[in-house]
Amino acid sequence: MTESRNRGSARAARREPIIAEEGAAALDLESRLRDDHHQSVRLWLRLLSCTNIIAAELRRRLREQFDCTLSRFDLMAQLERAPEGLSMSEISRRMMVTNAAITGLAERLVKDGHVERSGDAADRRAVRIRLTPAGRDYFLAMAHRHEAWVVELFSGLSETQKGQLRDLTAELKTQLRR
Repeated sequence: MTESRNRGSARAARREPIIAEEGAAALDLESRLRDDHHQSVRLWLRLLSCTNIIAAELRRRLREQFDCTLSRFDLMAQLERAPEGLSMSEISRRMMVTNAAITGLAERLVKDGHVERSGDAADRRAVRIRLTPAGRDYFLAMAHRHEAWVVELFSGLSETQKGQLRDLTAELKTQLRR
């Protein structure tokens, strides 16, 4: 019986350093939560939150006023910048989504008469898509409203604040790309 008690206390003694380490880790976490690490996490969450709020509002307005998704709007914006059209792979790279996602978006836009397909002279296997004249008119009407909505969403900030925020986020973007 003494032997089993000794084994039990030996096990308990082995657990104590683990518990002590966990306690130290918790204290370390607490100290990090009070310093720059915590500020960085809070800043990231704030940026993400603002992005999500703005995107949700733009999605809602595009859907209600133009029966369009933000993804379709973004695809049309890419095509508007390239009047000669783009291959699915080019669009996929620019929008940072899969070719399959682009295909689905393009199908709907073709069906609605906003986009047309054509063969790629450089690669017979590839398909290029471009805005139709009606699609370009539709996109430009949306783009005009989209810009007004973004201006409205940022209207609570002064021009100085918007400039500061733009400069700070530009600096962050540069640092992140290094």
